Amino acid sequence: MTGLDAIAWNERGLAPAIVQEATTGEVLMLAWMNAEALRLCFSTGETHFWSRSRQTLWHKGETSGHIQKIKEIRLDCDGDVLLIVVEQTGAACHTGEHTCFYRVLSTE
Repeated sequence: MTGLDAIAWNERGLAPAIVQEATTGEVLMLAWMNAEALRLCFSTGETHFWSRSRQTLWHKGETSGHIQKIKEIRLDCDGDVLLIVVEQTGAACHTGEHTCFYRVLSTE
């Protein structure tokens, strides 16, 4: 499948992007992309996202060096969620954890 037209962007021109580690299948993080971020992903081979809080593009690992080399980009069956399969260098989470999903909730 090709083309940005295949993506059902939300009313703000964004789509959620789940980032998964290629070697383990572990979910590393969730971020948001717009069309420009996705184009940058294709042209550079590394992840780029849209910061909703700062209202700007950001390149994952630009300051930390913890880059994500893209292995594959998939689109879900509804066309509204991206799955980015990567080779992660260093930690994916800004807290220093390997994944952003390191906290376990319980009902107790």
